[in-house]
Amino acid sequence: MSDKMSKEDMVKEAVEEAKAKASGTGEAGADPEETQEKADTDPAGEKEGQPETGDDDLEGGDAGEEETDADGASGAEKKKFFGKKNKKDKKDEKIDELTDRLTRQMAEFDNFRKRTEKEKSQMYEIGAKDIIEKILPIVDNFERGLSSMPEEEKSTPFAEGMEKIYKQLMTTLEGIGVKPIEAVGQEFNPDFHNAVMHVEDEELGENIIAEEFQKGYMYRDSVVRHSMVKVAN
Repeated sequence: MSDKMSKEDMVKEAVEEAKAKASGTGEAGADPEETQEKADTDPAGEKEGQPETGDDDLEGGDAGEEETDADGASGAEKKKFFGKKNKKDKKDEKIDELTDRLTRQMAEFDNFRKRTEKEKSQMYEIGAKDIIEKILPIVDNFERGLSSMPEEEKSTPFAEGMEKIYKQLMTTLEGIGVKPIEAVGQEFNPDFHNAVMHVEDEELGENIIAEEFQKGYMYRDSVVRHSMVKVAN
């Protein structure tokens, strides 16, 4: 019986000890309102209620410094941009001057060469036309002499020799670019023909050349001598 009571006593004592411990701490059984009041009056709470110096303020200050640095950099760049340019070395300036002078001289020489070639070509053409004009009367005399020769004399050695000289002369003129202007049967063109007579002929059309009195010749693309013609209608 004593053992049984001792066990009950032990259980009671354990329960009492547990209750005492629970009431003695004051934390588990504390009133929530009292705990809140303590927290409000705690100096740590006052510290927590004060405005904190956050990272945002520090970052804002750093940002301001960065903006200042950026303004300073841009100002330096502007000063460099609007400032005086670095002067070139005297050697570089001399090289640029000589290069410019050489370029101008080469351009002037090229213009002189082209102008000289054009003048030479014009002088050659003028000289050639002058010589051709002086040769054409000889051609006219050959043609008149051969056309007036009687038929029985055309087979003589003299007539054959004159015919060969005339053909050789015409071949030479043709080789240098001289050619006769077509006239008879062609429409009158004042650029190539010189009308000295006019005739009414129903068989021919208007402004058609009926007869040629003197042959005209061209040297390349220019007229050396106009054809003297008779124009119908």
